Amino acid sequence: MKRLLASLLALMAVACATTTPSDETTDCRFVRVEGPNLVTPEGEVLFIRGTNLGNWLNPEGYMFGFRSVNSAHFIDEMLCQAIGPDATREFWAAFKDNYVTEADIAFIASTGANTLRLPFHYKLFTDEDYMGLSSGQDGFERMDQVVEWCREYGLYVILDMHDAPGGQTGDNIDDSYGYPWLLVSEASQELYADIWRRIAEHYKDEPVILGYDLLNEPIAPYFGDDVAELNGRLKALYRRGFDAIREVDGEHIVILGGAQWNSNFEPLEDCNFDEQVMYSCHRYGGDPTPEAIGSFIAFRDKVNRPMYMGEIGHNTYEWMAEFSKTMQDNNIGYTFWPYKKIGSSSWVGFTAPEGWQAVIDFAESPRASYAEIREARLGAGGSEAMEAAVDALAEAVRFANCSIDKEYIRALGLKAE
Repeated sequence: MKRLLASLLALMAVACATTTPSDETTDCRFVRVEGPNLVTPEGEVLFIRGTNLGNWLNPEGYMFGFRSVNSAHFIDEMLCQAIGPDATREFWAAFKDNYVTEADIAFIASTGANTLRLPFHYKLFTDEDYMGLSSGQDGFERMDQVVEWCREYGLYVILDMHDAPGGQTGDNIDDSYGYPWLLVSEASQELYADIWRRIAEHYKDEPVILGYDLLNEPIAPYFGDDVAELNGRLKALYRRGFDAIREVDGEHIVILGGAQWNSNFEPLEDCNFDEQVMYSCHRYGGDPTPEAIGSFIAFRDKVNRPMYMGEIGHNTYEWMAEFSKTMQDNNIGYTFWPYKKIGSSSWVGFTAPEGWQAVIDFAESPRASYAEIREARLGAGGSEAMEAAVDALAEAVRFANCSIDKEYIRALGLKAE
């Protein structure tokens, strides 16, 4: 499939440069929403099959083998304590260079997948400290490279704001401070809308982009009486992000996820802001039969828009195969989570290098005071030993050093040679 999408898009650009009887130019370069289906520029129904590039631009602790150190800023602080800020900056640069490469994208395409969901942290588009950088963040540079590779190998890209200003979830997955402050902060909402406006301006003419996923898993269910009020604010927040995008990009699809881990769509009644809005559900575990996703199907049918399973995974091969069939039978495309992590339960896995357990032990040690930090560092063998393990991990994540779980990939209805 190499270069297939690039060739098709070039042909479509010529074909689309026609005028309608009303002399209005028709732009048909992009994937479109038509009722409950997605339709390609060639007029074919697109059923999303693919994966998420999680942990690359939004590190999560469990994908490194950590437990309590489970968000990006926790990981960064821990590494600075373990090996120092300079070595930490060098690690993040190598990690970003090696974790997702052309070889990874080529492999994903070889399975028959057609879509990548690309989670990103909002700080990649600010001057805040993040993954070794402050000023000169490399969000567009990293995204542009993935888009270029996906054009080369025939994949669409969904851009997913996984970590929003202030935090939209209130747990580790959005790298927040334990509450969905985005829902109640005017400053955070302004920044959220501004980042989406800049991203949409940058990609408004890019057909490889399938759509913009405005927020990942907003509003965790942990906040008691606040949940109902927060849910009531979600529609207005989505409208703000949508309007910011539409100021500069009138074509690309906008994707809205339900509240409470993308599972509750009651707050999203009447959110069909225009003809190019669709919805995203998430689900992990439980019953793999259609009854388990009945509410998603019912909402999809009610609003007559596509429903797409943005995240699913971390289960047995048999469960994933059955659930994939359930989604296929019910016209719900999917991107399994994640593509790559330490160990197993992903498309490919990397092996912890020698000495990595010492880093895990340091991460899980008490470090609430400087005395405890010093004690934990000594207990883990010292900074030099941990730095060697961290450097080795940055190499271990390269595709050539990873193991492919072919049975996992086949369970998703894809192929693995």
